[in-house]
Amino acid sequence: MPNSDLSNTLIPHAGMGAIPHAAGTTFRVWAPHADAVSVVGPFNDWNSTTHPLTHEADGYWAADIAGLTSGTEYKFWLRNGEAELTRHDPYAREVTHSAGSSVVPNHEFDWSDDHFEMPAWNELVIYELHVGTFNAPDPERPGTFLDVVAKLGYLRDLGINALEIMPPTEFPGGRSWGYNPAHPFALETDYGGPQAFKELVKQAHRHGIAIILDVVYNHFGPGDLDLWQFDGWAENDGGGIYFYNDWRAETPWGHNRPDYSRDEVRRYIRDNALMWLEDYRVDGLRCDSISHIRNVHGSTDTAHDLPEGWSLMKWINEEIQATMPWKITIAEDLLGNEYITRPTDQEGQGFGAQWDAAFVNIIRDALTTPHDADRNLVAVAETLTQTYNGDAFQRIIYTESHDEVANGKSRVPEEIMPGEAASWFPKKRATLGATLVFTAPGIPMLFQGQEFLADGYFSDDQPLNWDYAAHHPGLVQLYRDLIRLRRNLDGHTRGLLGQHLAVSHLNDTDKVLAFRRWADTDGGPGDTTIIVANFADQTHLAYTIGLPAGGHWRVRFNSDWQGYDDEFGNFESVDTQAEEGEYDGLPFHASFGLAPYSVLIISQEAG
Repeated sequence: MPNSDLSNTLIPHAGMGAIPHAAGTTFRVWAPHADAVSVVGPFNDWNSTTHPLTHEADGYWAADIAGLTSGTEYKFWLRNGEAELTRHDPYAREVTHSAGSSVVPNHEFDWSDDHFEMPAWNELVIYELHVGTFNAPDPERPGTFLDVVAKLGYLRDLGINALEIMPPTEFPGGRSWGYNPAHPFALETDYGGPQAFKELVKQAHRHGIAIILDVVYNHFGPGDLDLWQFDGWAENDGGGIYFYNDWRAETPWGHNRPDYSRDEVRRYIRDNALMWLEDYRVDGLRCDSISHIRNVHGSTDTAHDLPEGWSLMKWINEEIQATMPWKITIAEDLLGNEYITRPTDQEGQGFGAQWDAAFVNIIRDALTTPHDADRNLVAVAETLTQTYNGDAFQRIIYTESHDEVANGKSRVPEEIMPGEAASWFPKKRATLGATLVFTAPGIPMLFQGQEFLADGYFSDDQPLNWDYAAHHPGLVQLYRDLIRLRRNLDGHTRGLLGQHLAVSHLNDTDKVLAFRRWADTDGGPGDTTIIVANFADQTHLAYTIGLPAGGHWRVRFNSDWQGYDDEFGNFESVDTQAEEGEYDGLPFHASFGLAPYSVLIISQEAG
C-alpha cells in the first residue's frame, strides 16, 4: 500500500529532476504535451494517482513530496490523451540501470580537502582513457572509477597532469565506448555511479591530475532512450520534444539530434555541462563531434548549417568563461576551423582548444609509410607550424586516440608492422612520433597504454594488458623523460612551453628535420630548445645543423638510448660547443650523432 506519510507540499524547491532536501524531495519535469503527470515508485506501489505533479507554466510540472529521501527509486508517469507512459527522469543523476528506475540522488560528499589548482594550459599533458578497459581486474566485468583511482600514482609518476575520460554516462548494458548516452545526467552504474566518480575526481586532484570529461551533445541514444517521444508527442515519427522532428534530426547515429532551437533543450544541455564542472568539480569538457552540432552532416556544406547549434555551444562557453575561466573546453571538430577556438567576442565559438586532425593524419602517415623515400617531410614541417588564431596551445596533438586506434585502424606500432608491433621498426618509429607530440606546439595527448606499446586495436571488451608495462619498462621511462622535458620540470627546456617555433632544417633527401622552440622573445639558455628528427633507417655519425647562438649545447634526450629498449642502438650523441659560421640561416652550427628513426632534444647550457 502507498505510504500515507508521503504528501505533497505547496512550495516545490527550485531545480529540475529530483531535488532532495531536509524534508523530502521536489520533483520537476518538462512535459508540455502531457495532460497529467505524477511520480511513481516502490514507495507508492507505482500508483499514478497518489502523488500527482501540478502544472506550473510552459509545460513544467512539479510537486514536493515530504519524507522521500536520497536513494528512493522513482519514475515519472505521464498521460497524453488515452496513452499512459512511464519514463525515466531526463535529469536523473543516478539510475538502477539504463532500463530500470531513476534514483533520488545523494549530493553529500566530503570535498573538504579538495584544493586543486588547474595547471596552465601550456603545461597540460593529457592521458585519454576508457574507464571500462583501462584497469579492469576481472576481464568478465568492466573496470570502475575506483579501478582508475588505483592507477593514479602510476599516472602521476609518468608525469600526466590531466585525464580525459571517455563518456562515462549511463548507456545500455555494461560495455560501450560511451558515445551512446541513454541518460546524459547519470553516471554509468557498472562504473560505480556518482559517488565513485566524485571519489575519482577528488583522488585525481590529490595526485595533481585534472579531470577532463568527454560529453556527447550531438545526439542522444539510440538505445534505452526514455527521452524519445518523452511526453507522447512527435511529428514525422520523430523523437518528440527533445529532438528535431524533421530533416535536422539526421545524424550518423540515427535520427536523434537534440533540438537546439528549443529553449528547454538548450537549457537541458547547458545544465548538463555546468553540472559536471560545478557539482562534480571536473576541470574541463571535451565535446564530441561538434561539427555535427553546427551542421547536419558535420561538414562545411553551409546549406545544412545549424546556427542554433553553434550559438548553443557559444553560450555554454561564455557561461564557463564568465564563472570558471581556468577550466578548459575542448572541441572535436576535425575540420581545421579556427573559429571554433576563436573568442566569442570575435565571432568565434569560444572553445579553449580543439583536436587537430591535420597533425595526427600527417604524422601517422609519415610514421606508417613503408618506404623512407616516400615520407613527406614537407607536410610534417607544415603541420608542426600550424596554429589556430596564432596560439600554439589551441590544438590538442596526438598520434593515438580512441578514434585513431579503432574503426578499422590500429595502434601505431600495429599499423607499422601488423602482428609484430614489439619489433624494432615499430618501436623506433612509434617513439619518433611520440617525441614529435611532446615537442611540437600544442597540448600533447596519449591514449591509454600507448606508453608501454599496447598493440592491436581498441575495443570496449578488451581490457588494457598491464603486463606490457612490465615487459617494456624502458619505453615507459622514455615517455616519462619526454613528459618531464615537455613540462620543463628541470628548467632546461622552457621553449617547449612557449609559443614560438621555426623549422630551421629540412633535408627531404636524407629525411632529417630540425626545428627550434622558444618561449621568451630572444630565447637563450634554458629556453631555446632544438629538436632533430631522423625519419630514415640511416645512421649519421656527425649530422650538422644550424644553431641560433654559441656556447655549450647539451643533448637532453636521445630516443636511441638502450636504456629505453634493449634493441635500440645506443648510438652516441654527445654535448658539443657551437662553432661560429652560418648554417641553416643561423649564425652558429654543430654536429651530432643521429641514429635511425631517432630524435634528439638539445638545449643550451647557461654560462
